[in-house]
Amino acid sequence: MQILDGKKVSQAVKDQLKIDVAQLSAEGKKVPHLAAILVGNDGASETYVASKVKSCEEVGFKSTLIRFDADTSENKLLEQIEDLNHDPDVDGILVQLPLPKHISDEQVINTINPEKDVDGFHPSSVGRMVQGLPTFISATPHGIMLMLEHYNINTAGMHAVVIGRSNIVGRPMSILLSENKNPGNCTVTLCHSKTKNIAELCRNADIIVAALGKPGFVTEDWIKEGAIVIDVGITRVADATKKSGFRLKGDVDYDNVAPKCSWITPVPGGVGPMTIAALLNNTYRSCMMKN
Repeated sequence: MQILDGKKVSQAVKDQLKIDVAQLSAEGKKVPHLAAILVGNDGASETYVASKVKSCEEVGFKSTLIRFDADTSENKLLEQIEDLNHDPDVDGILVQLPLPKHISDEQVINTINPEKDVDGFHPSSVGRMVQGLPTFISATPHGIMLMLEHYNINTAGMHAVVIGRSNIVGRPMSILLSENKNPGNCTVTLCHSKTKNIAELCRNADIIVAALGKPGFVTEDWIKEGAIVIDVGITRVADATKKSGFRLKGDVDYDNVAPKCSWITPVPGGVGPMTIAALLNNTYRSCMMKN
């Protein structure tokens, strides 16, 4: 069993970006600028955004964090996005989800200029990804593909089972794994809450991507020997022994599943850091389109 170490791979991505950004700066060219918008004060969102801003500083990007109260109107948020769309210095726009219930995620995502959609959520970005055209790919699936590439894992011909059909992870992941490239060239089964034989499908899988948000959902008896398991889930579970009062748990029963795997991602320290690395990668690419 070997670890797919997201911390290690994301650091390698960031180290290269740091070199590339220093080169841009030395040549007097524009450096990447990511603008993040945070609405309300959700604890998990605060943590994610703080980590993204810190990572920007680490690689030499400019970053702007714009905060709104939870009761901010949708129109006010959309006006802010339009301002950023028209700001030539901003390369990437990130609106941290989830948003308060009175604000439409769809409306917000559709308002972001696709050329600055570094989260890869805009319908234009998704459509181009489906057609295999150059675009910004949703950061979590993109990060997973970067990790498989880093470890030189040849996925051609493998049977991949993706559990979860969200537009952010499950659906794009299934498309990327089926693309005619490496990593890719998998035969993909997409499972969800209405799939009747998930356990049986998983037992025949060479790769399992678990992205449904249910702690410990994938158990040892679902895994065939030598499978690759990628755990996207990260849920706060109450734990009185921790100073924070909680611990982070993935969708996979790691302790029992890991011994059967050829490769597995830990939680935390697996997919999470790669999501941020992919976001930075997308922002750099957006900037390079202007340089």
